[in-house]
Amino acid sequence: MSRTAFDPAFEDLPKVLPIFPLDGVLLLPGGRLPLNIFEPRYLAMFDDAMASNRLIGMIQPCDECRGEKAPKVYETGCVGRVTSFNETDDGRYLVTLSGLIRFDVARELPAGSYRLVEPDYARFAEDMEEDKGEIDRERLMKVLNAYFEANSIEGDWEAIEQTSDERLVTSLAMICPLGAPEKQALLESMTLTERAEALTAIMEMATHDHDGATETKHH
Repeated sequence: MSRTAFDPAFEDLPKVLPIFPLDGVLLLPGGRLPLNIFEPRYLAMFDDAMASNRLIGMIQPCDECRGEKAPKVYETGCVGRVTSFNETDDGRYLVTLSGLIRFDVARELPAGSYRLVEPDYARFAEDMEEDKGEIDRERLMKVLNAYFEANSIEGDWEAIEQTSDERLVTSLAMICPLGAPEKQALLESMTLTERAEALTAIMEMATHDHDGATETKHH
């Protein structure tokens, strides 16, 4: 990922991090995630973040815990830095988070109006550097074409062709309509190469399942 002058150094990352559990939403290092904030507790969380380091931990609730008031979350999330912030007349925040580094949840702290964790960044120190790993781009593009067709997704193929490997894999992992376990698997893939392989396999399986369902309907 590309660092900016506003990103904190690894040693300056916070020891306590507010988390935003959001089902089916994935943030990756180098990715950009638009959010529409309207719940009072999360408005308060973003107020506090804007007054300090502008860092929020995005994390998914565990698949079987959705709908609970304080659902158990996966053990790994991603820190996002607020890079765009606008207020609306009806009391919402329109925010963009830029993915910075993944973290493991060392422990969750006693809850206030929003949830706080002690993050452990040790496994993911290299997230703050550019990942120059290689991907099988030809295979990925072939699978992507079939996946988009099966899911009736319009792709800007000219723009896709011009996108770097890292940004392409990051963007696809974040925007493709995948389930929470699949998104979590992509988040926890340690390198760009591993994430591209996992993404390709997930899209191949989804396309195969879709084609099989279509054939069943036609018989």
